[in-house]
Amino acid sequence: MENIEPHQEGAHKKPHPIEHNYAAHENDPGPAPEAINEEDKDGAGKAMKWIIPIVILILFIIYWVMF
Repeated sequence: MENIEPHQEGAHKKPHPIEHNYAAHENDPGPAPEAINEEDKDGAGKAMKWIIPIVILILFIIYWVMF
């Protein structure tokens, strides 16, 4: 058996530029400007800083009760 590197067809393709004319490239469009320049004002950070400590506390209580 030979050691052959796997061949990936799209490994060396350049990414599509931001799309401005969807009608002209309908079959193979690039990403929309909104997808590239989207603002992430709050993100998940605000929710996660409350959810993670609560989940850890609940798991610790379950562990403490079980043992």
